[in-house]
Amino acid sequence: MRLGVLDIGSNTVHLLLVDAHPGARPVPFASHKRPLSLVQYLESDGSINDAGQHELIEFVLEAWEFAAKHKAEDLLAFCTSAIREATNGPAVLARVKHETTVTLRELTGSEEASMTFFAVRRWYGWGAGPILNLDIGGGSFEMAYGEDELPELATSVPLGASRLTRDWLQEDPPSAKSVKELRRYIRTTLKPVVRDFGKLGKANHVAGTSKTFRSLARIAGAAPSAAGPTSSGNFSPRIWDSGRSASRPWTWRTG
Repeated sequence: MRLGVLDIGSNTVHLLLVDAHPGARPVPFASHKRPLSLVQYLESDGSINDAGQHELIEFVLEAWEFAAKHKAEDLLAFCTSAIREATNGPAVLARVKHETTVTLRELTGSEEASMTFFAVRRWYGWGAGPILNLDIGGGSFEMAYGEDELPELATSVPLGASRLTRDWLQEDPPSAKSVKELRRYIRTTLKPVVRDFGKLGKANHVAGTSKTFRSLARIAGAAPSAAGPTSSGNFSPRIWDSGRSASRPWTWRTG
């Protein structure tokens, strides 16, 4: 059967159509996506404004028409941090359903981190042992650790690249003071999370599964993604004693 998976991220909205059959790997058929930084449509009270809601609804309608055109039999639609963290998130979801008939399922931070970890485990295989996966999106930062198919611990914090840039780095270029304040905020937010992960033991592999980590890998001197399926570099945050990280060429949206 042809299945559509619609992912409403904080930076990009993406529809992927795959041909899936029991016992067979899903084969990508077609893709439709475009940039949509919902974080940029947040008001001071944390709500997504009307312009942002309009853009979202327009894309959901585009995705529905694209899926129907290519004879998709079902459509699974998910949304992540941008709507999850918005103060009017439930109202936005209700409006999308009313105007498009598409029901967006809101993933919790833990669910999002777990899904990404599942894809990473499939990539590395059982023999890889304990894995720590880090995923910096536009609105949030997901972390997951475990030895099995699903993580032992999976969590999310509101430290996405777009969110932090919008809230803390409003000057261009940012001042040394604003960068220092942002670093302090990040360390304070991550400290209890890192402590929890530290109790679980050391990972054999640390993976970064987002475009943000791909960019960091390039800054650290790694080869471009076109040179191979993985890029390695010593770009782990200082607060995390994890050594070298490997940047995967996908996120849970494609893994």
